[in-house]
Amino acid sequence: MFGLFKKKSEAEKLQEEYKKLMADSHRLSTTDRTASDAAYAEADKVAKKMDALNK
Repeated sequence: MFGLFKKKSEAEKLQEEYKKLMADSHRLSTTDRTASDAAYAEADKVAKKMDALNK
């Protein structure tokens, strides 16, 4: 209840975005390989941002 209005940190936002993009990439891998690769590339960019944020 006390965490109801707690704002997410930048790292938490990036982690959620990464998970979403990886799920999309996996889902698209069976139907549209080009879109899957694009989602994976975006996820890789987010992962690099997370690494830079953690250093």
